[in-house]
Formats: sequence, C-alpha cells, structure tokens
Amino acid sequence: MSKILNISEAASIAIHSMALIAASGERLNVGMLAQRTSFSKNHIAKVLNQLVKNSFLTSERGPNGGFVLSRPAESISLLSIYESVEGSLDTPVCTMKCSLCEQCGCVFGGLSGRFQKEFKEYLQNKMVSDLINL
Repeated sequence: MSKILNISEAASIAIHSMALIAASGERLNVGMLAQRTSFSKNHIAKVLNQLVKNSFLTSERGPNGGFVLSRPAESISLLSIYESVEGSLDTPVCTMKCSLCEQCGCVFGGLSGRFQKEFKEYLQNKMVSDLINL
C-alpha cells in the first residue's frame, strides 16, 4: 500500500509556484521561484511549462519575462492544479488484491479511501487566492 499522504515534488512545485506568482502581482521567472522555494530551476521550468500548457499560467520570454496567472486566483482550485500535474484523484487508493479484504472488508477499515476523499475535498475547496492571505 502506498504512503497515506504523498504529495510529489512536482505537485508541490506547482501549488507553491502558483501561490507565489499570485501573491507577487508581477511576473516571476524560474530563477526567482527557485530562490524562494529551493527547488531546482530545471524541475520548476518543467512543471511551469506544464501549467502553461494547461492554461493556468501565461509566460513571456526575455530579460523581463516570467510567468503570470492566466485567470484570477479566486477561480483556480488547488485540486485543478494538483490534477493537472498528477492526474485524477479518483483512482482507487488500495491496489492490493487480498482475499482477506474481499471476504472480510479492508483490514485498514477503509482509512486510506477516507483520507483520499478528505484530501480531495480540501484541495477542491481551497483556492490559490486563499494561499495569498495566509
């Protein structure tokens, strides 16, 4: 069984970068974000390009270039960012094919499914704008 809560580095970069860009009010480039988050420039660039492709950010090249939100922070849920990087959270939590669980029910009482559901609800109800005012 996987870890109960495992947020990938890519998902963490995406959410943190979106919050920093929203809070800045100006274009932030990969170097600025790397300095503020301690993630590698290469990994940030890769994740942000994916966010551009998924229409969360717009980018501009050049010395004054960088990234800005493509729509208001109030309209972007953390779930939409997370799923654009990681895929749907609707996948089954337990991939074990255990005869005991099939006969008697999950040996963990379905906890991992409930944790996943609560995590998804949290991400769905939290907007990028909520992170700016922390």
